Amino acid sequence: MDGRDLVRSVTLVGSLRTGQGLRTVRAAWRRRRADAAGLERRGAERARVPGVLREAESGPGGGVVRFERAELRILVAVNGAVFWGWDGAGPEPSYALAGRCPEPDPRVALEPDKDGGWRVVAERVTVAVSRHGAVEVRTPGGVTLRRESPPRWWEPAGGGRARWMQRSEVTADARFFGLGGRASGPRLRDGTYRLWNTGPGAASGAGDDPLSVTMPVQVVVADAGTHLVFYDSSWDGSVVLREGEEGAGSGHDRPGTSVLRMEGGPLRCWVSVGTPARVLHTWAALTGAPALPPAWALGHHHARWASGGEREVRRVVAGYQERGLPLDAVHLGAGHFDGHRGFTVDEERFPKLPQLAADLRADGIRLVSVVAPAVPAEPGDAVYDGGAARDAFVRDAAGEVVRGVAWSGDAVFPDFTHARVRAWWGGLYEERLTQGFAGFWHGMDEPTSFAAFGEPTLPRSARHALEGRRGDHREAHNVYALCMARAGYEGLRDLVPGQRPFVFSRSGWAGVQRYGGTWSGEVATGWPGLRASLALVLGLGLCGVPYSGTDIAGSDGSPSPELYLRWFQLGAYLPLFRTHAGPGAGRREPWEFGEEVLQYARVALVERRRLLPYFMTLAHLARRTGAPYVRPLWWSAPEDRALRDCEDAFLLGDCLLVAPVLDPGTDRRAVRLPRGRWYDTATGRAYEGPAQVLVEAPAARIPVFVRAGAVLPVSGADGGLELEVWAPARGRTGGGLVVPDAGDGFGEPEIERYVARWRGPRLEVEREGPDGGSEPPYPVRVRGRVDG
Repeated sequence: MDGRDLVRSVTLVGSLRTGQGLRTVRAAWRRRRADAAGLERRGAERARVPGVLREAESGPGGGVVRFERAELRILVAVNGAVFWGWDGAGPEPSYALAGRCPEPDPRVALEPDKDGGWRVVAERVTVAVSRHGAVEVRTPGGVTLRRESPPRWWEPAGGGRARWMQRSEVTADARFFGLGGRASGPRLRDGTYRLWNTGPGAASGAGDDPLSVTMPVQVVVADAGTHLVFYDSSWDGSVVLREGEEGAGSGHDRPGTSVLRMEGGPLRCWVSVGTPARVLHTWAALTGAPALPPAWALGHHHARWASGGEREVRRVVAGYQERGLPLDAVHLGAGHFDGHRGFTVDEERFPKLPQLAADLRADGIRLVSVVAPAVPAEPGDAVYDGGAARDAFVRDAAGEVVRGVAWSGDAVFPDFTHARVRAWWGGLYEERLTQGFAGFWHGMDEPTSFAAFGEPTLPRSARHALEGRRGDHREAHNVYALCMARAGYEGLRDLVPGQRPFVFSRSGWAGVQRYGGTWSGEVATGWPGLRASLALVLGLGLCGVPYSGTDIAGSDGSPSPELYLRWFQLGAYLPLFRTHAGPGAGRREPWEFGEEVLQYARVALVERRRLLPYFMTLAHLARRTGAPYVRPLWWSAPEDRALRDCEDAFLLGDCLLVAPVLDPGTDRRAVRLPRGRWYDTATGRAYEGPAQVLVEAPAARIPVFVRAGAVLPVSGADGGLELEVWAPARGRTGGGLVVPDAGDGFGEPEIERYVARWRGPRLEVEREGPDGGSEPPYPVRVRGRVDG
């Protein structure tokens, strides 16, 4: 904590009730004192670079290159990913990896390179190391995608933790993406991006950074190819990005640059090279397959931070039912707790919560409970007593339990970096399940102060188990929410073995997709917030988190009917489709914004319900391939520079292109189309890409296009699965995938492949199989230009 943190705390005294504000100030002073006593003073430092190369030793999948003052280990895994680590750093231990490091590729060896350097040549990539410690990542054809300059360390003169800097160059035409959920994305322009999960302090807007999910993951797209680089350190850091510039005439190109500074941790990274699909598949193989949500989680959710009691919940549900609006889940915020305790229901407002849950379940609606890591520091509270008996709470350098501030007062925090604590916490979800809850929403898990959004709760000197390695909060902070998600997910797997856990978190880190999804957090109500929401979802998908979404219309303020409707229409095409009103915000049900908004919101809800089989197919494909549901337009054509620069539209799977309305007063908009024929789904008109087209965007809908030849699984009028086939151009074929799903459970259903082709004047659709084609087992409906 620094002086600015203290000033922010003091300003809260006037805005919060006095007792809460004073608690916040006292907590800020406690953090400051704890850090002053518990953190080492750096003092004088000495800089170090690798020096000149001395020798190299080949080993499985690569080898070790030794310099005067450093050592570099290189390994190519069997999945094509490349690892390198400096000064003895290996791939493990790592919170990002799913299990053990992949086996090394036995075909790869370290061999001499030109000018006294060494290189590793693999099937998809060549990694060259210069005699001074620069590392180049090249395509099989020899084109350099990324050049890492020799790293630099700053080490305390008396020994101890080193901070470090890594400068990289990419080609002049390259574009940066990733770094977690970034409101300023999805394309990351020149600027500084901090790597420290943070509650924004208020509802966040397009320029706010950092936010709740930061990751040292870059996806770089250039003419020569796409690559992903992950620097596996969870410490506080920053990345300074500067896009390159191509020379005009005889001028020289200026490469793009990335300068990464980390306050600690190993200097190690993973790189994968190839098409965007291959890169994300490799990333998923490293960090784990995304958790598969239950089918109901792909429907429409409604949430309120202050739930208002059982009567309010029944009022909301009745409002949806009376108006014929689909609803699949109701989320209860902190208002359903007794004094905002994390596992104690307020029995005055919810006297018969299990009966409420059963009534809603009978109508196909699930209850979702918010869960936060803060535990009231009150002896007699069951969770507090249980955690204290197990020594489960984070302690400071002096061995005292750290106290932060929650809505209800002083709070303590479990150390989720300890397996024993995760197991205890995961068992607590049994109480929620017995109350009838079917899913869990993790909030305030950065962790930040409940009384002052954006304030750190735990001092940097706080001690954590870190799976037995021991360390402080500087290393544990960014992975705290990841470990909490793991505790919840694994606890639910044990408690309800036959059901897919539904867990999504406000915060997280690389690998959080193994345990569920995320959402955009408290995005500001306004048109910039709407644009930021799309950027966040796209960025998270490129970092391996396919299931995410936004709070429709933002979390604060009063949206206009137009803003609410346009946000609602975007949300209908995102994986997590949730209306939500944050603390102090008014009601956000569609009928609260007038008859016209209600009419058009119904259209969006019905279309989402119709597309649920397609969303379920995308969920299964994401689990098997790592491909996000929501993809940038350049996903299948990264060499198309116009698509790389397009940030106001996206692909939903391979088949659909969605062009949301992101500005007020818009009734038509320009849409950039990738190569091929695309149909406007509303008018049926065909367009040929690549092109930019101007289309109508009335209040009733946002423009949505479908790829010619697409075979889409949709829900028919009777609720059964149908195949919607959009005619390919004459002489061309089309196709699509369908993954039928039982709605829950952990079975691995077969991927069904369908092909659409012209046979004379007739368009035929067949299911592909080992013995040839067969008739589809579902009704088929052909749309589009069947006349060619």
